[in-house]
Amino acid sequence: MAAASPPPETSPVPASADRRIRIVVVDDHTLFRRGITALLSRVPDFDVVGEAADGFEGIRVVASARPDVALLDLHMPGITGVEATKAILKEAPGAHVVMLTVSEEPEDLMACLRAGALGYLLKNIDSDFLVDSIRRAADGDSVMSPEMTGKLLREVRGGSTAASGPALSPREREIVGCLARGASNKEIARELAVAESTVKIHVQHILRKLNLSSRVQVAVWAIEHGLVPKP
Repeated sequence: MAAASPPPETSPVPASADRRIRIVVVDDHTLFRRGITALLSRVPDFDVVGEAADGFEGIRVVASARPDVALLDLHMPGITGVEATKAILKEAPGAHVVMLTVSEEPEDLMACLRAGALGYLLKNIDSDFLVDSIRRAADGDSVMSPEMTGKLLREVRGGSTAASGPALSPREREIVGCLARGASNKEIARELAVAESTVKIHVQHILRKLNLSSRVQVAVWAIEHGLVPKP
C-alpha cells in the first residue's frame, strides 16, 4: 500500500505545542513503514525515534526509545499488534499505542481497545488526519477513523449488560459521559466549567476505579454499563 501523502506546508504546529512528540512506527511492510516515517519526519514538532518490522522488535524499540506514541500495524508475523500492545504497555506504560491498520473488522477493533490501545486508525486516512490524531494521542486523547466509530458503538451495544459497575461520584459520571463522546480534557473542562488540571485528576481516578488503562476503554465501559445512551 502506498504511503500517505505528505502534510501540506500550511499545516501549522499547534500554538500550545511546547514539546516535541516522540514516535515509533511498527509495521512489517517496509515501503509503507518507511513512507510513514518520512512523512512524520517532515512534521515540525515530531521526532521519529525508532521503527520496527515486527511486533517483537517493536516491543524492544519502544521499551528503549520511550516514545509518546507508538504506531502499530495489527497483523504482523510472529506476534500480533494486540499482543504487542499488551507487552508495550507493560514495558513502557507512558507510551500511547495507536493502531494503524487496513482491518475494518469490529472484532479486531474491540480486541485492540481491550488490550489498551488508545486509538484505531485505518491506513486509508489522509496525512492531515494522521498528524492531528498523533498530536491528540500524545495528549492522551482517544483517536479513531470515522468509519470505525459506528462499528464500535454497534459492537458495545450488542454486548451491553447495563451492569452497575464500580461506584462513581456524580462528577466522575459526568466526565465518563464526556469521554464516551470522545471529548478531550480541554473540551470537558469548558463544558463543566472546571480547570483542565481538575479534569486530568478525575480521569486518573476513574481509570484507577475501573481498572482500565485508556480513555477509549472508559468509553466502551460506559456504553456497556448503560451510563450513556445507546445508539
